[in-house]
Order: sequence, then C-alpha cells, then structure tokens
Amino acid sequence: MSLSCFELGEQMLPVDTAREALMTLVERPVGSEHIALSQAYGRRLAVDITAPINVPQNTNAAMDGVALAWPETTPCQTHWPIAGDAFAGHMFAGQVPAGQCVRITTGAPLPAGADTVVMREQLVEHPDYVVIDAPERVLRGQHVRQAGEDIAAGEVALAAGTRLDAACLGLVASLGYANVAVFKRPKVAIFSTGNEVTPPGEALPSAAIYDTNRFALMGLLAEQGAEVVDLGILPDDQTVIQHALADAAENSDLVITSGGVSVGHADFTRQALEQLGQLAFWRVALRPGRPMACGRLGQSHTPFIGLPGNPVAVMVTFSQFVVPLLQRLQGQMPSPPARLTAIAETPLKSRLKRTDFLRGVYRCDSQGVLHVRTTGAQGSGILTSMVAANCLIELGDDQAGAQPGETVSIQPLTGWQ
Repeated sequence: MSLSCFELGEQMLPVDTAREALMTLVERPVGSEHIALSQAYGRRLAVDITAPINVPQNTNAAMDGVALAWPETTPCQTHWPIAGDAFAGHMFAGQVPAGQCVRITTGAPLPAGADTVVMREQLVEHPDYVVIDAPERVLRGQHVRQAGEDIAAGEVALAAGTRLDAACLGLVASLGYANVAVFKRPKVAIFSTGNEVTPPGEALPSAAIYDTNRFALMGLLAEQGAEVVDLGILPDDQTVIQHALADAAENSDLVITSGGVSVGHADFTRQALEQLGQLAFWRVALRPGRPMACGRLGQSHTPFIGLPGNPVAVMVTFSQFVVPLLQRLQGQMPSPPARLTAIAETPLKSRLKRTDFLRGVYRCDSQGVLHVRTTGAQGSGILTSMVAANCLIELGDDQAGAQPGETVSIQPLTGWQ
C-alpha cells in the first residue's frame, strides 16, 4: 500500500512513487448515471454489462447459399433437392429432410436438421435442386455460426470501468441495451495564473505571453471524457486565487492550475493553497515537469493539482499524473501508461536519479521492429516539439542517457487513457 501524499513531505520523489501517492487524494468516485447508448461514446461503465441473450441468438448461416441436411454416414452428394427457403428474419418451419437442402441467406437461423452451409458461388442452381461444384471440398459444419459463440447468455460482456469505444457500443447494442449506467464525467476546474498571461485574440503586450496551457488542458481533458469548468486567467493576487480555489473546490471534482506553484516571490497559488487546504508533495524527479504541487481543497477535500507553467511540462505531467487520477475518480484502479520498446536512432540525453521524457517519433521498419528518434530541441517551452511527436521517450532514473542502437521505452501519445 502506497503512502499518502501527506506522509511524504517535500522530499524529491520518483515518478512512480508520486503517481501512486496521488491516488490517495481521491476519497470517493464521482458517482454514476443512466444515459442513452447513443450518448455513451467515451464514457466509462459503472456496472458490468451482462448478456441477457446469446449472441448470436440462433445458430445461423455465415454465407448466402444452401443449408444441407447432410446424413451423418454418407459423403457429400452432388445433387441436393430443395425443400424450401430460410431467409434472414424468418424461421424455416419444420425440419429439413435428410439428404435435402434449403436456400438460405446470411444471418438466417439454421433450420432443424441442417448442419452445413455451402456458398452460392459453389452451386449450380435449378428450380427444384442444386448441384454442388467439387463436393469433396465441403466440410461438415462449415459456414455456420453457433448460437452464443460470441457471447453466451449470462456472461459478462463488458466489465465495469470499460471505456466505451465504437466497438463496445456495437457490442452493447447487440445485447439489446438502449441505456447504460456510466460514471459521471469528472468536473475539472482549470485556470491559468500570471499577470503576463494574455487570452488569445487580444493584443499582446511586450512583456506578455498568450495563454497556451489552458487550451492544451481543455483538449487533454476532453480526450479523457472530463467536463471542463473554465475559470479563465487569474492575476498574481493571493486573495483572488484563494477565492477562485475555494469556489472551484465546491463546484468540481478536481482542480487543475498551471504555473504559480514554485517558491518564487510572485507565485501565489502555492500560498493560497496552504491557506485554503492541505499541501502535499511538490518536488518530483522528472524533466520536464517541475515544479508541481498537489493537495486537497476546502471542506469537500477536492483534489488539487498545480501543474508547471511551461506548456510541454503541462502535457507531460498530465499524461503521467492527471490521467490516472481521472481513472481513480471514475472508480478504477489506475493503469500505468502504455509502453512499447523501440531502438534509439539518435543519442538521448538523460541524468541518473531523474526520469526524462523526451519528445520522439517512432516508426516501424519492414521487419516489424520499432525505432525512435527525438523531435529535436527539447526545451519545455518548445511546443512545436510536442506537435511533431507521436510518443514520449521514457528514460528512467537509472539511465544516464542512451546511444543509437540501444533499446528504450516509449509511451505512445495517441489515445492517452
């Protein structure tokens, strides 16, 4: 069991330790609700989906053609008398006599007595019979889908916590569910801080910067299925920040800020947090990604994360710490970031006792082996390096860099979940 955030002091923490400790900030999940299946894409199931029926419901044909009532003790004959038709959506009445067949369409229930389907392309059709081309190639039981071969009635089709993608929606629909119980979207309040931060669309003062982080966070949170509560830009004023934090704590499930959590004279978020709530660790041994703060706010004990001010550091720390925290808020055991192994194509710089995340581009060669290179300059304010990247190259705290040809761990950036 990991230590609580509040038992770790201000020591320098490894990334994995910090990630585990962060999970202790969540005291309760966000709750659940029932919604229409058509609105459920990207949501997490709050309960298991159990199959009320077999899928498919009936043993059925996988091809258009004929269904044979093939006698057990005889080879496949060439000529087959036609006993009737079995079309999708209609059951064939009665049983097919041994040695005869019925015309059948894909998905139609297999009539009683029939056990094998021969595709239309292998047939020569006549009004009252069909001739099978090369009957020696017919295998008993071919082109038949068995009832329940996908999911049997009573089985768990999807476990609670599953994030519903397109395939999952189709699976749930195949079971007849029009509504599903899902976790509510975590409400995440975000704001930027700093007198130098200017909203896009306004004239940029000579000593200012445009607000990048808030919009990056909006996108990252949308990818995770969260509901964003945008509080805009707050000035470097401890009272204003403290009031905003207090309001956000009462009206959201998680509060995220960017910038303002260092020990500088003009950084007030950390001071406001200490007045309003309880401050946990704020030093993590990674790059980019410092400084960072976390804790709980107000009587509601709303989790708080103060991310760094540089945009790349915001995105890196979000992937490592916020994503699992959102999973935890939705009642899940947080999963570690997805990792692959690749061969370095360029020298990779790092430092012992610190985890470095370099922006990289990985590719697959003709043999199926992954290779990776950096996107160039790795400054934490160089956002173009993140735009060009399709992965983070993870150099652990036990690695002093890597040379071309060495194996490294990468975290793909697509589908951060």
